[in-house]
Amino acid sequence: MTVCDHQVVRLEFTSHFDMLDFVQVVSDHVGRDIGLDEDAVHWVGVAIRESVINAIKHGNRNDATKRVFVEFETASAPEPELMIRVRDQGEGFDPETIANPLAEENLLKSSGRGIFLIRNFMDDVRVQRAPEGGMEVRMTKRVRTDDASNS
Repeated sequence: MTVCDHQVVRLEFTSHFDMLDFVQVVSDHVGRDIGLDEDAVHWVGVAIRESVINAIKHGNRNDATKRVFVEFETASAPEPELMIRVRDQGEGFDPETIANPLAEENLLKSSGRGIFLIRNFMDDVRVQRAPEGGMEVRMTKRVRTDDASNS
């Protein structure tokens, strides 16, 4: 297993869903580089896809003139971890107003599960207004050193 001391990868692209596969490839590569197992790489990829879809669809409202910014940052000390930041150029929202997708009145709704899923797949998630404008999701996934012994 090779763990980089510190690495930053920044992506910037217009609000097009066809960029999802590219973001996924970068996510998988960076996740494996830091030492995530295949299950963690998969679930991190799902979380990032949800974040980028939300940035394009809800944040930028499918406006191709607006951009999405994705940043992957790895650190090896004190423990290896992958930090991801996804930012849009939308108007923003109050994260406290996100409906609980598990509430009875929301169970049959087709949307509203993205942030819920992200919070379940990542170790730390923050949804906030970005200083540069728009909204950002900051996610962290820590490398579990005991994962190899549980296989």
